[in-house]
Order: sequence, then C-alpha cells, then structure tokens
Amino acid sequence: MLSGDSMSLLWLSYYGLSLLVIIAVYFTLALLPRLPRLVLTWVVAGAIWAPATFRLPLIEEGEFYTGWAPAAMVAAVGFLENNGSALRVSLLWLVLGMALGAVIGIALWWWRRPSDYEYIEEEEAMDDAPPPRRREPVIG
Repeated sequence: MLSGDSMSLLWLSYYGLSLLVIIAVYFTLALLPRLPRLVLTWVVAGAIWAPATFRLPLIEEGEFYTGWAPAAMVAAVGFLENNGSALRVSLLWLVLGMALGAVIGIALWWWRRPSDYEYIEEEEAMDDAPPPRRREPVIG
C-alpha cells in the first residue's frame, strides 16, 4: 500500500515536485533557442533525478544505515561532513545524470527538428500560390 510505505510516498512526492521544477525551468528559459533550452532543462532534470547510495553510522558501534537519496543531497551532506568518499561517489553520479540529461535533450531536439525538405516544400507552396486579389471596400 502506497500510504503505508513512507519511503515510496517520499520518493513519489519528490519526483512529483521535481517535475514541477523541471517544467518551471523549461518555461523560464523560453527566451533561449530550442536546443539550449532543451539541453539545460534536461541537465537540470538529470541533476535532480540522479540517485546515489549513502551510508550513515548508527548509535550502536559498527552498525550503519544505507539507502538511496538524490545525488545532489548526498553530495551536499558529504561536503558539509567533510566525507570525501561520499562526496566523490555522489558527484560522479550527479555528473553522469547531468550528462545523460544533456544527451536526452539533444536527442529530443534532433528528433523534433524540422527537416530541410519541409523548408523546400513551404517555399514551393508559397511560389505556386497565386497572389491574393485585392478587394476594394464597397459603401452600400
């Protein structure tokens, strides 16, 4: 049950809110051309959605809690705790997520770009169309 497992609900709410952030980033970058807008949006998505493992010591000696968290959060905690190994691994996952996001953005741009044939067909259609007839206004 989704409401009984708090970790599933936490991840679901995290991805739901991050989707709103991604949409806001896309519309914020509306002044940019389509390629950089898609690449930057998907780089941010890759940074937000990249997971990394973490390991926290428990109160009992020699016991640890391990789990998954967003790589950006694991990197931030690793930086604040001066934990070099956690920082190194989480930054690696973060950079890989951002690179994968950039590749997805370029692939989306490539897939949805207009082909050269569409431009030629539009120009030919404009040349073949007769000029519009001008109608004089009539006072009736």
